[in-house]
Amino acid sequence: MEIKYEALEKDLNSGDLKPLYLLYGEENYLIDLMLKKMKKKFGELVQGINFIVIDENNCNELVSNMEIPAFGYDKKLIFVKNSGLFKKDGRKKEPTYLQKIVSEYILENLTNVRETLVLVFVENTVDKNIVYDVICKEGIVCEIAELKVPQLVAKLKQVCDLYQVKVENQVLQYLIEISGTNLQILMNEIRKLIEYTGEGGQITQDSVDCLAIKQMESVIFELTDNLGNKKIDKAIEVLENLIYQKEPLQKILITLYNHFKKLFLCSIALNLNKDVTKVLNLKPNQTFLVSKYKKQVSYFKQEDLRRILKEFVEIDYKSKNGLVDLNVALKSVLCTYCS
Repeated sequence: MEIKYEALEKDLNSGDLKPLYLLYGEENYLIDLMLKKMKKKFGELVQGINFIVIDENNCNELVSNMEIPAFGYDKKLIFVKNSGLFKKDGRKKEPTYLQKIVSEYILENLTNVRETLVLVFVENTVDKNIVYDVICKEGIVCEIAELKVPQLVAKLKQVCDLYQVKVENQVLQYLIEISGTNLQILMNEIRKLIEYTGEGGQITQDSVDCLAIKQMESVIFELTDNLGNKKIDKAIEVLENLIYQKEPLQKILITLYNHFKKLFLCSIALNLNKDVTKVLNLKPNQTFLVSKYKKQVSYFKQEDLRRILKEFVEIDYKSKNGLVDLNVALKSVLCTYCS
């Protein structure tokens, strides 16, 4: 059956391991957390005896590993990661040979599977094929998608409370804005802030500014704000800081191009009264960016945005052909649109 992450977490905390699981989604931190809990709950693990890891390179060995007993142990734990078993071939309606073999083995040996195995499939994305249907019917399927901002805030607050460190929700939201929505990165940042603040202390926006690592997207927003407000010295400073941090100039150019492309699309969407979230293809945990894009669109005319995009394309061509210095060319664009 299909269940939510919260139900899976509760089940693992209170109940026994089920024989069949499919965990999939983009939130790798939470998936890894679930796998660690499963290993802990399972008990003693001996690699190659009662604990097997299968991936796309040895997926053809899955059935044989399911058949071989866990010598000396009651059950065997098998993790099957990014196996390709849940992908459909767009050209064919029929399942692959391996998909048939795996699904048929599970169905034909359900009693043995339930008594001797804990089989956990882990995927980034899945198609609902015959293997999916078997696990959904006989086991547990759980999508673990990236958390939305309120959920991220709650997770980070939980960690702070655990270490008796105070923090306001708005400070955590600010941390998410500058460090991104990846939970693994955010956990690393909040632990760093907790260690710096100490038990009984309080994490502030100033401490976030001092210690948290800003993601490229956040830095580009800062650069564009300075550009829109005609602060040439600040815009150049942000660019030079990126270069000082050894960000490749080509990556900076590509990120700037993608950012201004989104501003251009946002401008069109606003003119046509379209949903900006859908036009920019933002994830559910990125909707807070809409107000930031709308604010930055107000700095530029639509024709200016079009010209900036053309200049970035021209810079890319000329730099690859040795006609311009990429650093100088980027600063030239910033100076032009700050004047």
